[in-house]
Amino acid sequence: MASGKHTRNKREEKGDVGEYYRLHKKAVDDLVTADESNSPEVSEEELRKYRSGPKIHLADWLKVILIKMWFAGSVCFFIFWGLSSYISARLDLLFVFGIALGVITDVITNNILRYYVKKKGGNDRWMMFPQKRYLTFFGNILYAFVLLLCVDVFYTLINLTFFAAGGKGAGLGVGPILFGVIYTLFDLLFIQMKRLLHQIVSDAKKSAGRL
Repeated sequence: MASGKHTRNKREEKGDVGEYYRLHKKAVDDLVTADESNSPEVSEEELRKYRSGPKIHLADWLKVILIKMWFAGSVCFFIFWGLSSYISARLDLLFVFGIALGVITDVITNNILRYYVKKKGGNDRWMMFPQKRYLTFFGNILYAFVLLLCVDVFYTLINLTFFAAGGKGAGLGVGPILFGVIYTLFDLLFIQMKRLLHQIVSDAKKSAGRL
């Protein structure tokens, strides 16, 4: 009796183990072969529960501006401020500063704008050179020098106006935050000018095609 009961228990145990592995094998097979066609539909509200991220949602255009400002200000902090005690010649410092701004724009800032986008090319309108090519690396460096020149002239005009009005002191200094803001404003201005010029040329071609 005891032997028969023991044998029956072993069979039941083997059956449970076999069923356990069959269930797990099925789960693995379902996971491997899962795709959009055979996966159950999940509501957006359910997906939102498992998404991590900041509670404060910013508009896409504001995120782009903040990213541009942050990286421009960071380069100002690490290069212009960091190397000012080692590079005494102002033109040499501005030369290094301009190269650093262009490289960071091409290698980091623009790549972030390309990555964090809902659809491909969605942030192209926020870049002077949206297409990633070898020549755009040097194009972004030259463009950074143009922006840096504009910022330098802006600072000069502000300080000249300040001193002409009888102001005393050192005038407006170059700080990372303010530099990032001014640099980004000039960047957006030139990008808008490029888009406007492109629109004018496009409209002119359409008008010429109708003649």
